[in-house]
Amino acid sequence: MRIGIDAKRIVNNTAGLGSYGRTLTNILAADSRLDLHLYAPNKGRDALRGQIAERENVKFHYWKKGFLPKALGSGLWRSYGIVSDLKRDGIELYHGIAGELPIGIRKSGIKSVVTVHDVIFLHHPEFYRQHDGWVYRWKFRHTLQEADHFVAISETTKRDLMTYAHVDESKITLIYQTCAPRFSAVRNQALEERVRTLYSLPARFMLSVGTVETRKNILLAVKALHHLPDDLALVVVGSYKQYTKVVNDYIAKHGMENRVILLHNVPDEHLPAFYTMAEVFVYPSWYEGFGIPVVEAIHCGLPVVACTGSSLEEAGGPDCLYVAPDDEQAMAEAIRQSLRGAPGREGRIVNSQDYVRRFEENDIARQMTALYERLL
Repeated sequence: MRIGIDAKRIVNNTAGLGSYGRTLTNILAADSRLDLHLYAPNKGRDALRGQIAERENVKFHYWKKGFLPKALGSGLWRSYGIVSDLKRDGIELYHGIAGELPIGIRKSGIKSVVTVHDVIFLHHPEFYRQHDGWVYRWKFRHTLQEADHFVAISETTKRDLMTYAHVDESKITLIYQTCAPRFSAVRNQALEERVRTLYSLPARFMLSVGTVETRKNILLAVKALHHLPDDLALVVVGSYKQYTKVVNDYIAKHGMENRVILLHNVPDEHLPAFYTMAEVFVYPSWYEGFGIPVVEAIHCGLPVVACTGSSLEEAGGPDCLYVAPDDEQAMAEAIRQSLRGAPGREGRIVNSQDYVRRFEENDIARQMTALYERLL
């Protein structure tokens, strides 16, 4: 099967959609029956592109600059012009891994599937700037018209697709995502020492991974620190958005500079060390399509405290602790119950690791390949 894959996020995004795309591509590439063609508007970052294993059945294709300015030309190519490249290369099925498809792909005769991670922009527009929300809705409206089939990464996203986008259940397949193999409870002492020194990490800390934005709600974890041991810090790894100023202002007002560490541009290869050195993982998000950092944390042997109301209970399973996303006291108490030495902590970790085995690579590859075959 000759499969085209939208690779913009694969070569440009460290986490989130980029991580999903790289992991999926690598596990699919292990099947020699699949001829994978990755299409990106640019070469992106060498370190990210290099995470795609070199195989004979994997090939990159890039937008070729013409007379239009780079930003405009590459954007139009990804939204429109790529279709002619797909036809030229004999692509049988195109997979939009980041929730969007090029306009005109249905008329081209090329089958298409799109992975939808969430549709939060439809039912929680308050989490987006007005212009961004408009762009997401415009792109998704066209994707709804173009797609032959949808992959939902969680039951929550499947339900939201049916409720808010009115997609028929017969056109949706639930295929969970998995995390990269580097996330493991096996500790790399040399890497841990290097990372601790490089980022000046404290002896005890809880960890959160994700963009510092309103929806991720990291301020709840910051406030919970008021009720926790003084020697426990919070380390947040993720890119910065406007909400970062709100968080920093709160930290400064309450003199918490020594207890909260915000880090961005952390290389992928350093992230496992953050997980294995942390004492507990916190994910206080208001709403998620799935929550892959929860799965990463569990793979690395961490207890998880997350929030109710979306897919996080689906990602973490029944042995993680969940609180309302506006309950500071409950968040603090759940963290306290997850600190080293707390009763039941180790048992919950083991049970959670058993739970996330359902998100194994081989099963996901089998399901995705079966979907491709069914569509073709």
